[in-house]
Amino acid sequence: MSIAFTRALGVSLPLIAAPMAGGAGTPALVIAAARAGGLGLLAAGYKTPQALAAEIATVAAASVPFGVNLFAPNPVPVDPAAYRRYADLLAVEAERHGVTLPPTPVEDDDHWHDKLDVLRADPVPLISFTFGIPSRDDLAALRATGALLVQTVTGVDEAMAAAEAGLDALAVQAPAAGGHSGTLTPTRPVADTTLPDLVAAIRHAVDLPLIAAGGVVAAAGAAAAVRAGAAAVAVGTVLLRCDEAGTSAVHRAALADPARSGTVVTHAFTGRPARALRNDFTDRYGELAPYGYPAVHHLTAGLRRAAAAAGDTERVHLWAGTGFREATAEPAAAILTRLATLL
Repeated sequence: MSIAFTRALGVSLPLIAAPMAGGAGTPALVIAAARAGGLGLLAAGYKTPQALAAEIATVAAASVPFGVNLFAPNPVPVDPAAYRRYADLLAVEAERHGVTLPPTPVEDDDHWHDKLDVLRADPVPLISFTFGIPSRDDLAALRATGALLVQTVTGVDEAMAAAEAGLDALAVQAPAAGGHSGTLTPTRPVADTTLPDLVAAIRHAVDLPLIAAGGVVAAAGAAAAVRAGAAAVAVGTVLLRCDEAGTSAVHRAALADPARSGTVVTHAFTGRPARALRNDFTDRYGELAPYGYPAVHHLTAGLRRAAAAAGDTERVHLWAGTGFREATAEPAAAILTRLATLL
């Protein structure tokens, strides 16, 4: 299964540079992953359709295999009163950085249909989905482009739902992963399990190729995921400090800071659960923030941008998986080659 899957994608290594929305993922990183023998995924999340089309053109010009990850619509409604209370709490943070917070919830679908139009006009080999399972009509439209369609799942029930919907493969995300959880039910805690155990459980439940993700930062972890039944392994956190990543200076510094005490899963930044380096914002607002995506994301987005520009690590979403200390400042190819040594 692993060999057939990687051959279908035109790669020699069963390694994928995971999509990292918000700036860390770049065309340069996608190209570097492919030239190392693996596959890179562009992150379409938070980009305009025009920006996505430009990045697709950049990578396509390099004549390498690659894919695109989309945030599929699965909004989490926010309680208006809870939103207002949270905005009031954050007013002092916004004032600190001269930011005006949205007075009412901002809702959108991340330009979903426009991005589907981009991918129909400029087909790519692989399209993956996070947050929600697209409709059958949308899946059919994308499958007609020839793309392999992959759904992010965090448990057996989600894997079975994705298989029933007709997805071609699954990205199995363990809770150790950095950034947003791909859970389809973000207000419910994800079961605490290891990546090999989660892969094995889903492998037993569905007959689809699996991409293992979440907490892989060394060759032994990648090999364990493959032994459990994964056809390929995706990594993100371990690439955050690599030369080709677009990770901000403030984020890079925090990842390398020995004083950082670890990671937490928080919905304080975006209204969806995501794993990040613990900082003052997660400590202060982790229990006070409402669920509500994308409303909470838009509420805090300006504050986070201003804090990053000011070098304020305590008010920035420092996405990172549990193995963040293994992230190194070197070329992506060196990291991926090292991860592949036991595969």
